[in-house]
Amino acid sequence: MKRIIYLSILLLAATGMKAQQDSLQILWIGNSYTYYNNLPALVTQLAAEQGLKLAPTRCLKGGQRFSGHWESEQLQRALRKGGWDYIVMQEQSSDPAQRTRDVVSKTYRYAHLIDSMALAHSPRAKVIFYMTWGHKDGNMQKTDDYALDRTYADMQARLRTTYLELAYENHAWCSPVGLAWQEVRRKYPHIELYNKDKSHPSKAGTYLAAHCFLATLLQRPYVSHILFDLPQEDARRLQLEAQTAVFGNAEILGLNR
Repeated sequence: MKRIIYLSILLLAATGMKAQQDSLQILWIGNSYTYYNNLPALVTQLAAEQGLKLAPTRCLKGGQRFSGHWESEQLQRALRKGGWDYIVMQEQSSDPAQRTRDVVSKTYRYAHLIDSMALAHSPRAKVIFYMTWGHKDGNMQKTDDYALDRTYADMQARLRTTYLELAYENHAWCSPVGLAWQEVRRKYPHIELYNKDKSHPSKAGTYLAAHCFLATLLQRPYVSHILFDLPQEDARRLQLEAQTAVFGNAEILGLNR
């Protein structure tokens, strides 16, 4: 009996290892915008429904910047390990909306360092920059003398430029969560995308982000029956807006590269 149990454990372990090997390896680098509502798990679940197997690994820490990740031994080990198919990179929420010289010296610099190291060890990997959204009422970390991010629309415009430039300069892709977010705010104001803090995503916000990533990975239209406890009609609207943001902006998002 003990031998049977032991063999069964070995079989289960081998099955789990094979499933891991058969899956696409995706590394998530970011902070609370990524771990709120467990975005990596939701993307994995949505992808599985479409026949795409993902095995996520997380390098996530609340408030972390690219610079902090670069100095993290956890990320250094993960990048040196190699074998990644996709690497998602998400910067701190307000830094990409700051004045250009600060974005260049901080965000651009460390994004390039991480990207270069990632591709040195995983040359076939596709880096995906995670375009985030503006805070609900404008940048909550305002500087007194910088007026270009004080409203939601202005902050979103700055984020859009930064993330598209990051993708362009690093020959990467961009997942346009911020673009889809802006359209949902405009067309469906009853769908609350924000958490009560006016910064982090609600479940609807995470659902929208997840579908932006799924559309980016699949690069084809689809319908999902996973609703994430959202009203069916709202879920359908979020799916459509995510796919529209991806497929309607494929060139500027780098998806043709």
